[in-house]
Amino acid sequence: MKFIFTLAMKNLARYKRRTAITAIAIALGLMMYIIVDSLLLGIELESERNLAWYETSSVRIHQKDYWPDRQLLPLEKGIENPGEVIDLLKKGGWTATERTMFKADMILYSDDFGEDGNLSVMVTGIDPETDNQIFHFEDTLVEGRLLKPGEQDGLLMGSWLAEDIGAKVGYWVTLVTRGNGGFFEAIDVQVVGIVNCPNPNVNRTLIMMDKDTAGSILGMDGSVTEIDILLPNRADVDIEVQKIQATLESSGRNDLEARSWREMAKDYLAIAEAKRGGTGIILFLVFIIAAVGISNTMLMAMYERTRELGMMRALGMKDNHIRLAFIFEAGGIGLLGALAGIALGALGNIFLVEMGINYGSIFRDMDIGYRVQSIIRGTWSFKSFIITFVSGIGLAMLVSLFPIRRALKMDIPTCLRHQ
Repeated sequence: MKFIFTLAMKNLARYKRRTAITAIAIALGLMMYIIVDSLLLGIELESERNLAWYETSSVRIHQKDYWPDRQLLPLEKGIENPGEVIDLLKKGGWTATERTMFKADMILYSDDFGEDGNLSVMVTGIDPETDNQIFHFEDTLVEGRLLKPGEQDGLLMGSWLAEDIGAKVGYWVTLVTRGNGGFFEAIDVQVVGIVNCPNPNVNRTLIMMDKDTAGSILGMDGSVTEIDILLPNRADVDIEVQKIQATLESSGRNDLEARSWREMAKDYLAIAEAKRGGTGIILFLVFIIAAVGISNTMLMAMYERTRELGMMRALGMKDNHIRLAFIFEAGGIGLLGALAGIALGALGNIFLVEMGINYGSIFRDMDIGYRVQSIIRGTWSFKSFIITFVSGIGLAMLVSLFPIRRALKMDIPTCLRHQ
């Protein structure tokens, strides 16, 4: 076995240029796999964080009849006595806040023409004292100020929405909505703050006002449409949901139901899963590139060493030993390519992790499904490096079997007469 291995390594050294070219082709393909996988994984992790921080929270509690009709935002299916639920959750060690979601027509005004059109919007009534314990909008304020508790005419707005309608701090709008019971109500509100949120979906649509003010105009009688909970980053969300549900039911609140962010973000997760398949396609293309390069190298090696091959067989060297020697030679090429690919991929990934790539101009005008506003950063995935290393060597050895098999079908006299 030692002789066979030594022979394979000597053959690698004999054809340095061909070995280097094939190894470089493998390395470039594997490098692209590492970089693309890093970007996709990085964008997924950041999207999940931005979902929980700005859109869904970690866990959300609804009234059980609310969820099937959630797209309609049914106000009549709200959570009664939400303060009792908040206190119950605090006793269990969870931090929570109340929110009320409702649809409205936002009437816009201009200085020159008065009423200047309207826009259908979704408004979120928040508790200014506790909302920032769950969501992170306090860190995204770019103009003005945050809402004050009990503020009756204040409004927070996403920066992209404000830019689209030409709104600034101090801009007045009228919200016309249908309250709980079917009546119509209108309220004049002023933009007191503009936030630039890392979640593009929120940045395009965000309108927030005080929940008590919202409850008053909607006739909610103290109820809210949801209670949001933020969990620690390392918490098992599914287990926590079960604990929260058990706590609600043990206290007699069988009318409520807790759901994780994964259940609320099924559409996003489906998109992410589909796009993750792109990594597999890239790896498949890498395999094709590597397979063609290695097959070509081994075919040339077989063609140039046909007489040598016949001589080794005439001297009594077994076909299995010859096959093994060429497999080791191909594995050596794969090893060189894998190591070089890992080194190049790691160097490229340092830039992606530290600096990232700015796609802000694309994300501003196009929704690609991910919850990332501008800069895409990579992340370190040791799984990718392991896959790269194993794939580079394994594929090289596997592909080499085909030209070896072809060469070994020739009889010894034919091999010795080969020119």
